[in-house]
Amino acid sequence: QVQLVESGGGLVQAGGSLRLSCAASGRTFSSYAMGWFRQAPGKEREFVAAINWSGGITYYADSVKGRFTISRDNAKNTVYLQMNSLKPEDTAVYYCNAGPGIATMTADYDYWGQGTQVTVSS
Repeated sequence: QVQLVESGGGLVQAGGSLRLSCAASGRTFSSYAMGWFRQAPGKEREFVAAINWSGGITYYADSVKGRFTISRDNAKNTVYLQMNSLKPEDTAVYYCNAGPGIATMTADYDYWGQGTQVTVSS
């Protein structure tokens, strides 16, 4: 069992930056791939970024490539999402998740956090 708690969301102006954190419980954190998804009002949850168990492989949605960076610290049981050059269309609730491998579909992840709100003003 893995419990995930996101933090770091907030209100930021367009062009600004935020860093999201996701703290995981459990001794097996380092065995999971981790991902970030987001869901805007009235829209489906969409893939943002993922990282494999060691941090050596990352994958991004085209909409965030070059602006967002996913990383992890297995010693701290934490995964991060550094978000730069934020745009109003990045506004959403951001969810952290854990699964057996890098994937872009929600069904491929076993554990989810409660989400953290990110609002980007124009």
